[in-house]
Amino acid sequence: MVVVKFGGNAMGDEAAMAEFARDIVLMRQVGLNPVVVHGGGPMINEMLGKLGIKSDFVRGKRVTDKATVEVVEMILSGLVNKRIVQAINDQGGRAVGISGKDDDLMVCEADDPELGFVGRPVEMNVQILRDLYGAGLIPVVAPVATGMADNETFNVNGDTAAGAIAGALQADRLLLLTDVAGVKDRSGQVVTQLSPRDVEAMIADGTIAGGMIPKTETALALAETLYGGSHRFYVERCPAGLCRLRQGRHPDRSRPPPPLFGDPAGRGGKGPPGRARDLLP
Repeated sequence: MVVVKFGGNAMGDEAAMAEFARDIVLMRQVGLNPVVVHGGGPMINEMLGKLGIKSDFVRGKRVTDKATVEVVEMILSGLVNKRIVQAINDQGGRAVGISGKDDDLMVCEADDPELGFVGRPVEMNVQILRDLYGAGLIPVVAPVATGMADNETFNVNGDTAAGAIAGALQADRLLLLTDVAGVKDRSGQVVTQLSPRDVEAMIADGTIAGGMIPKTETALALAETLYGGSHRFYVERCPAGLCRLRQGRHPDRSRPPPPLFGDPAGRGGKGPPGRARDLLP
């Protein structure tokens, strides 16, 4: 099982989208079960600009009020999700697009009052994903979630959503694809290996900032959950992960785990009585 987060400006590039879709289809053909989780920040920014809605970020996460969360859901669950589904299908795959709301896949609480309708996953119901890839389909998940109360909608950071899904599925690997080379030090050089202590120090001194904060913070949390804190992080240019899989290097849990991203903190309880739930640890 491989969870792949697709994001950044590459999502708006037709050639990059087609290459990504080919890789995902090939992963399925060689026996891997890819689950795609996507972002869509540039598209959301564009629509918010057209509508005259101001958008701010705090610690790499979008401050989301009621008007913004409606736009987020429209863009992520609609425009972006279906573009990725179509791209995969155009390459010969069989993709199905869903959001975190479908079958209560992802249930959230507010992450921080300062962020508004930004959710932190507290309950994961991933059977729908197992059913889809068991039927030969490739799930494509938009990071929009339901809340604990009725009619609540939350915008979920794409990296956090991908990590939560990877954790609930006990995935072999999570690949985070973006349009930056990776974590950089103060001189601008890409850092190829980081310890948890390194990550914490670089966040504290501002070296790791913006959207890289949720990526690295959730990496530490999920690796701790899945591997008991015995782990290493390898930071590589975005196409490298898929290239390795194309070359036949299958994920192996006996080796030091790769970068994993997610928020393992969780509490459950929204699902109907008697329903099997995959709760975050």
